[in-house]
Amino acid sequence: MRPRAPDAGGRQCLVPVPSTDDVLWFVDQALDGMVGIVRELGDDLASSRPDLPGANSPYAILTHCLGVMEFWGGYMLADRPIERDRDAEFRAEGRVDDLAERAAAARRRLVADISAGDPSAPPRHDPVYPEDADTPIGRTQAGVLLHVLRELTQHLGQMEVSRDAILSAR
Repeated sequence: MRPRAPDAGGRQCLVPVPSTDDVLWFVDQALDGMVGIVRELGDDLASSRPDLPGANSPYAILTHCLGVMEFWGGYMLADRPIERDRDAEFRAEGRVDDLAERAAAARRRLVADISAGDPSAPPRHDPVYPEDADTPIGRTQAGVLLHVLRELTQHLGQMEVSRDAILSAR
């Protein structure tokens, strides 16, 4: 437990701080689930979009998640220069095996990015959206890492729905 800044009433609060290994365990669960979905769908279906308004293909969703890891881990935690075309992530198509290899490499980079940082330190850059400055995303590198975890788990659920819609339409 680490002390946290006083709350609105001026009280000190103790909050549990998950270890990096704990967070990475959940990251692995999400990534393994997403890679499993695109593998299950195979090259032909992984890049197809379910017949839902504004839906993305499972391949594109996982590609987007790798972009999330690169931006938030590489740029916000490790201060690595990155190149990201967020819009292109949602148009991505390709071979499942190649995407699975990219996911494994992104996981390894995230571990390196985390090790270059300090969980209690502020992020290396200001948040993209000014309204995030007073949220965990804008306050600490641990908050940034938890944001990555939230994005991955949220998109895993989206991929599960997409997979189910794609398979039910067959």
